[in-house]
Amino acid sequence: MTPGPLAGIRVLEVGHILAGPFATMLLADLGAEVTKIEPPGGDLSRQVGDSYFASINRSKRSVCLDLKSQEGQERLGELVTEAHALLVNLKPSVIRRLGLTYDSLRHRNERIVCVALTGYGLEGGDDPAFDYVIQAATGVAALTGDPDGPPTLPGYSAVDNSAALTAALGLLAQVVSGRGGQVDVALHDVMLAQLNYRAAAWLNEGAAPRRLPNGAHSYYVPAQLFPTAEGHLALFITHDGFWKTFADEAGIDGFPTMAERAERRDEVLAVVTRALAADTANGWEARLRPLGIAVAAVRTLPEALDAAPGMIVEAGDFRLVGSPIRIAGYEPEHRPPPRLGEHGGVTVVPHS
Repeated sequence: MTPGPLAGIRVLEVGHILAGPFATMLLADLGAEVTKIEPPGGDLSRQVGDSYFASINRSKRSVCLDLKSQEGQERLGELVTEAHALLVNLKPSVIRRLGLTYDSLRHRNERIVCVALTGYGLEGGDDPAFDYVIQAATGVAALTGDPDGPPTLPGYSAVDNSAALTAALGLLAQVVSGRGGQVDVALHDVMLAQLNYRAAAWLNEGAAPRRLPNGAHSYYVPAQLFPTAEGHLALFITHDGFWKTFADEAGIDGFPTMAERAERRDEVLAVVTRALAADTANGWEARLRPLGIAVAAVRTLPEALDAAPGMIVEAGDFRLVGSPIRIAGYEPEHRPPPRLGEHGGVTVVPHS
């Protein structure tokens, strides 16, 4: 079997719940050796449930250490000596108190890459920064939902997952450089960066972002959800050629240019809504996809998983969603999530 592109890279993880563990699991899927350093009580996600823990911790090792103890710190130092990177997902004050920064560890390993994944940055303080709070603080919630309704949130952890991807990228970038150092990734900044064109429109043109019905795109028309004879359809028309193809299939006349469709948004949406009422969401998908139109019936998660069996992997007794990164000639080995302290360490029960 071809080794993974990250074979030989050793990554330590000190974190909990989602963002940090998901980042390191993606690295493990690519062949890195990931050692999860857990406190005596274990990662908090173990308390959520076995499948939850497995979903972000497959293919890792677990070492149980009390980092508040001298013995735990000594063992941490030994692990750092042999590691390429350490990713930490804790409050800034805790990261510093436990000595998990580059400045604290460089004497152990000058080339260690230390990644701090926090709510507002290593210098940003300890204010609680859970996913939904960050969505509210960065304008994401205000952009989500219908304009006549309240702000809302997506049904999954958009901030934590996005921050995980960003932290993994930052970690690899510094490892590739061959230099040790501190990498600082803030959940708050990750989400602001993802509002790229919305933010640019405000900063450069004074165009305030606004919510549009049915999740409509602010530039492209039609690009949103539409009701059909049965179910809802996501339709995304980006240029005039796609519009002509769609309009011919749907029996719609007029609005040939992007500028005209944007200017006459309400008229276009009314015409498209009437046309789409003639068939079901699945029917329109079957008709439009072969024509190259970006379209999909709205599915539930179980339906989406059934439609993508190649994304399901087995890790021990768990069936999980696999890595989105496919490397030609490489097939990841999906090992089950580790038992707490399965790979050693010093377990010290803190005094009450």
